[in-house]
Amino acid sequence: MTTVAHLLRRRIGDHNPGYHFEGRTYSWDQVVTQSAIRASILNDLLDPEKPRHVGILLENTPDYLFWIGGAALAGACIVGINPTRRGEELARDIRHTDCQMIVSDQAGIALFNNLDTGVPSQRIVDIDSVAHTQLINQHSSAHIPDSEPDPTSILFLLFTSGSTSAPKAVVCTNERMATASIRAGEIYGVTSQDICYCPMPLFHGNALMACWGPALAVGAQVVLRRKFSASNFMLDVRQHGCTYFTYVGRTIAYVLGQPASELDSHNQLRLGFGTEASALDRQRFLDRFRCQLVEGYGSSESVVAIIRTPETPPNALGKERPDMAGNIKIVDPNTNIECQPVIFDEFGGITNPQCIGEIVSLTGGSSFEGYYNNHEASSERVRNGWYWTGDLGYRDADGFFYFGGRSADWLRVDSENFAASPVENIIARYPNVVMAAVYPVPDPLTGDMVMVAIEMADATDFSATDFDTFMSQQRDLGTKWSPHIVRITKNMPLTANNKVHKPPLRSDKWRTTDTVFWRSERNQPLTLMTEADKAALEQRFSDNGRSHILLGL
Repeated sequence: MTTVAHLLRRRIGDHNPGYHFEGRTYSWDQVVTQSAIRASILNDLLDPEKPRHVGILLENTPDYLFWIGGAALAGACIVGINPTRRGEELARDIRHTDCQMIVSDQAGIALFNNLDTGVPSQRIVDIDSVAHTQLINQHSSAHIPDSEPDPTSILFLLFTSGSTSAPKAVVCTNERMATASIRAGEIYGVTSQDICYCPMPLFHGNALMACWGPALAVGAQVVLRRKFSASNFMLDVRQHGCTYFTYVGRTIAYVLGQPASELDSHNQLRLGFGTEASALDRQRFLDRFRCQLVEGYGSSESVVAIIRTPETPPNALGKERPDMAGNIKIVDPNTNIECQPVIFDEFGGITNPQCIGEIVSLTGGSSFEGYYNNHEASSERVRNGWYWTGDLGYRDADGFFYFGGRSADWLRVDSENFAASPVENIIARYPNVVMAAVYPVPDPLTGDMVMVAIEMADATDFSATDFDTFMSQQRDLGTKWSPHIVRITKNMPLTANNKVHKPPLRSDKWRTTDTVFWRSERNQPLTLMTEADKAALEQRFSDNGRSHILLGL
């Protein structure tokens, strides 16, 4: 059985570049040495009678990866702490995952002030401190542990993105991480000659399983950036000759939102792999940067994997990975019956909204290792002997899957159910839209109204009249899909890995200082929503007995 510890041992004596960060390069052999030092520290400091869990709150730095390597060799577990969490939510994440020890820097440690994390101050390691330097020096002669860790020992607790609910800690064993890393490298052709750019946060599965892990498996170089920067993305790629990168969420939209340059096509990129870039953005990226983007569907739970093939339609996710053939279905969550294939009209519109259901694995999640310390959430994922992803989708007659959004993205207008993602894809075509987030807000009478938050490119204005004209020309727009309320925002709420965070949008509704347009009556043109309009809409809810819904109670 292959483990991350085994992959690290294979890099002993490899003097090719391993990690590059802010002007310094560590060979793979040096990476192993630094990992062995951390393994020695962990074996010295961690109580063997308690879960050997270490919280990491760092940006994308070599130290982060050295501690991962140390945990892999020592049979310990890394808990990637989400840096966007604050206060009691942050403390809860640390207590919930039974961290004995925390590794952070001065900026991160400041977030713990006056919080009950359950970790004593002497077990909080500040990598910016003299004490940390002394600790490293004390263990500088450490050797790689003689024994291999248990392949089934937990290596990572990977918090879900929290884009729809409180983050859950996904269990990932030493063996599963190694297997996923090797498989991803094989699928996307990562070799020792690649230079892998890693701008996505290391506490998330995308950066670990699809970038760092494949590089470790074959000895490719990893170029680290502390945190994603759209303005520095292509500068980094050109400077370091990067050939491969990964992305999540709206990363590509932000890169495309940067001013065009005559140097855009001057790069060594051969492939980018990620999720949630629209077909239009993928084509724009290819045209502008001469680099193909390959979309895949997956998650930290590693139960369902859908990959693109050359014949995959532009807006589709692809087909299930060959080893999952026949086991991935679209199921109506209310009836547990498989949904019928989508029927498109001549313009690509969905004619049978009932085709949309939840993406389900009939294997029951045999590779799902559970959510740590959260039996209720684990049970919610595995029901009726099936694994329910929590994602909506639909499938065509040829077996290609399409993404419909999260399960919270259902909308119901005039008794018709539909998903947010197809509407978002249409709105994304509107010129200068960086991103669009569609979500339901309650209708004063019954069901939902369609609301969308739109972030426009810098120095561009939104015209309600032009938008109405544009939407009327989209032949694949469902009859109930046109937005009733449009919010123009300069600061789309995002998770740490650039996924749109919709709960604040749904909670705000139209109660915002952002500019909001609306249709005072259905089928009327969009007009600016005034404070008087907002008050009148609130009154309509109250008059119809729906104020409790409006107030989110």
